[in-house]
Parts: sequence; structure tokens; C-alpha cells
Amino acid sequence: MLPSFLLAAVALIPGAFTAPSGFFPQLGELLHGKDSNAVQTRQFGGYFWSSWSEGGGTFRCQNGAGGQYSVTWQSSGGSSGFVCGKGWSPGGNRAVNYNGTYDPKGPSYLAVYGWTRNPLIEYYIMDAHGDLLPNEPWTAKGNFTSEEGTYQVYTSTRVNKPSIIGTTTFQQYWSIRTEQRVGGTITTGRHYDEWAKLGMRLGGHDYMIVATEGYTSGSTTSNGTSSITLS
Repeated sequence: MLPSFLLAAVALIPGAFTAPSGFFPQLGELLHGKDSNAVQTRQFGGYFWSSWSEGGGTFRCQNGAGGQYSVTWQSSGGSSGFVCGKGWSPGGNRAVNYNGTYDPKGPSYLAVYGWTRNPLIEYYIMDAHGDLLPNEPWTAKGNFTSEEGTYQVYTSTRVNKPSIIGTTTFQQYWSIRTEQRVGGTITTGRHYDEWAKLGMRLGGHDYMIVATEGYTSGSTTSNGTSSITLS
């Protein structure tokens, strides 16, 4: 639903980087408006960190050591929300193992979240969520079951919204687990294959993270806590 922007990756020691106030203002203004901010870094240890937010509210995303991160959030009225998490750049076919805690109230997702280019696709493989209140209508495409669970599949379209290449129109792909969980394995290639059977084509993989997202939908705000570790 929300992210991101073009930013050269920065190599660093885990936990050793804190962006000073105003360090990336031109990037946030370019792709998300003057009230947004974003940070993306590549760390030793093989994990990629991404944190993006817009509008009012309080979003405290903490980049922990190794594959760990945590977040506490409270969105506000209007265009308000965040996405943050750890993963890989580029993304692609991978058995994603994670565990942790996730306690949302209001609109929120816990998902493997990523982008592809040519075509430009934003995708979610969602294991848990708060209120499902997307800002665009979803089209049901089907469902599938594997040893990792049963997932319902949807598509949606964002029109003139922020993306990894700037403000444009693009499709979103969704796999939503019917029985929620926090922790386990998500084999991303299995979802890519099932999407392909439904005519949902992906492009070349950009970044992919295990993300926590919270946002305001209409008059419904979001708050909660999340602490996730990749292994």
C-alpha cells in the first residue's frame, strides 16, 4: 500500500547508523511529499533494512542487530502510515524464516513485502493483519493450499501513487493467509508460481522485506507493536 523510493544503498555495521534529522529530505519530498521520510540501508550480515513513513502520527522503527527489528506506532488522521522491515535486495525465490510478536489495532499488515520492475508490481504475502481496510478495491483471483497454509489471492491497482520509480500507476498482488500466524516459513517462489497460474506476471526483483505496516484508512487509525527476527 505505501512505500518507497530510489536510494543508493549504504554499507554499514548493524546498529551503527542513525540518520541525522533532515539527512534525506529531498528524497522524501520527491516521491512522498514534504511530510514523508524514508531510509534504506544494506548491512553486513546480509540483511537489507527499509523504513518509510508519511503524514502525522508516531512511528518508531528500530533497526536491531542481525535479522531483528521492532516498531511501535500510532497513526493519525489524514494520509498517515508507515512500512518498515528487514530482508534482502534483490528479493526473489527464498524460504523466508521468521518469528516474533505482532499486536496491531486498526489497519495493519505483517507480510513478506516486495517490488518487481518491468512490470512494476508491489506485492504482499501476508501472514497476519489487523483490520483489512485497503485503500483500493481488491479483485479476488483464487486460493491455494500448501504445507505452509491456505492463502487467498487478490489484485488491486494504485493510480498515481508513490513507487520505487516515482509516482505512477501500478498493480498490487496479495496472498493472504486464511489462518493468521506470527512466525514460520514463507517460500516466496511458491506464491510466485501460483500467481503465474492466475496470469499475475512478475518482473525483475527489487528489494523484499518481512514488513510491518500500519496506516489510517478513512477515519480509522492504527496503533500497535511488532518485534520480528529473521533467521
